[in-house]
Amino acid sequence: MGDTSDASSPADLPAVAMLDAFAERTLSPVEVFDAVADRIAAWEPTIRALYAPRLDQAREEAQAAQQRWAAGTPAGPLDGVPITIKENIATRGTPIPQGTAATDLVPAEHDAPPAARVIEAGAVVLAKTTMPDYGMLSSGLSSFHPLTRNPWNPAWNPGGSSAGAAAAGAAGYGPLHLGSDIGGSVRLPAGWTGLVGFKPSLGRIPIHPPYFGRVVGPMTRTVADTALLMSVASAPDHRDHMSLPPADIDWRALDTDVRGLRVGVWTDAGSGLPVDPEVGAAVAAVAALLADAGAVVEPVAPFFTPEMLHDLDLFWRVRSWVDFAALPPDRQASVLPFIAQWCRSGAGVLGEELMRCVNRTLEIREATVGATQPFDYVVSPVAPVPTFPAEWASPTNEVDTTMHHIAFTAPLSMSEQPAVSVNCGFTAEGKPIAVQIAGRRFDDLGVLRVARWYEDARPPAATPAWPSAP
Repeated sequence: MGDTSDASSPADLPAVAMLDAFAERTLSPVEVFDAVADRIAAWEPTIRALYAPRLDQAREEAQAAQQRWAAGTPAGPLDGVPITIKENIATRGTPIPQGTAATDLVPAEHDAPPAARVIEAGAVVLAKTTMPDYGMLSSGLSSFHPLTRNPWNPAWNPGGSSAGAAAAGAAGYGPLHLGSDIGGSVRLPAGWTGLVGFKPSLGRIPIHPPYFGRVVGPMTRTVADTALLMSVASAPDHRDHMSLPPADIDWRALDTDVRGLRVGVWTDAGSGLPVDPEVGAAVAAVAALLADAGAVVEPVAPFFTPEMLHDLDLFWRVRSWVDFAALPPDRQASVLPFIAQWCRSGAGVLGEELMRCVNRTLEIREATVGATQPFDYVVSPVAPVPTFPAEWASPTNEVDTTMHHIAFTAPLSMSEQPAVSVNCGFTAEGKPIAVQIAGRRFDDLGVLRVARWYEDARPPAATPAWPSAP
């Protein structure tokens, strides 16, 4: 797993510890910012996680936060804490390239709801983070951004589409990062970089524009920091017409006892790539730990069929083809060739076939809820395989099978259920392995409670010792 980060650096502190230190005046937001800026300077030439950095302005914001803390008047629950925001989450004045060189770069007019909430709470926005073309790859490969690499080993992929957020989190660019997820784009890169990556119930964090299955979620090093970020980002915003009603959730109440919980173990998705033996063994160890603690652990039968995976992929291909086909030829030529080929495979699909794909998403939802409803929580791999070469577009690097690694994550997106990625081990090569913990819809806090229990109970060999800067 390599050397650890400098344990004495404020850049490696969890956000909850930073805030305590700010309140006690043992550490200042400027000291934190300077440590994070040094970390970025050391790592960024190698991992290329950031888009539109604003470090000069961010330091001024850290200075203002320092003055507020000195006066005992913090602006909000994140005052002075560094954060990055995925580039497709709008921030006023910054263009949204969506990871592709084909996008017309027009500055965003407004902050999207999650960005607005963290800014209002006093967070110091360091930069946006990279993503692949249109967010349709689990990779750091993009036609617009430089190749984003994994800090655990720059030869490895961080995954995606929240590629830059994952790389930034693992490298210690501050404690808080916002990504987005429609089929695994928070959980997969978090899992391949050792982070906690949370996909909340659809609508728990308001977003704009909303789309079924699409959520914004925290990517952090600890469950407590994920819960802290949820407490801010989940505030209501009328712009999301699909958002959930405001809920009074005590996100700090993370203690739980797993005794008596009925936990399903889902290790055969039913389709996609087979589970790598090292991944399977790491998830089995999580299940054994839960059983030893008194949980009732039972297998979950495979339910995500090859037809479901094919039609979900085809639905996304057709949706992307419509957008791709509307581009003029010169801009089509700017799209990453892998994604352009993937989009073109959605051309000419008949209405009857597309409607079958739409209905298939409802079938996936029904099957996922039916398979998981008997259990309080379900554990599974996040990805069936460890991370892969940095230059690849996906774990198979083939257009026809580019979605074959999402069979454990996509069903929970379609069913709108909360699910979190937590590191649970490493391969013999040192690649991070993650377990996915999922719950029933709306039980976001319960999922984080079980994740926090596992975070505390996991053996040292499963606990990330963060990589040091080059």
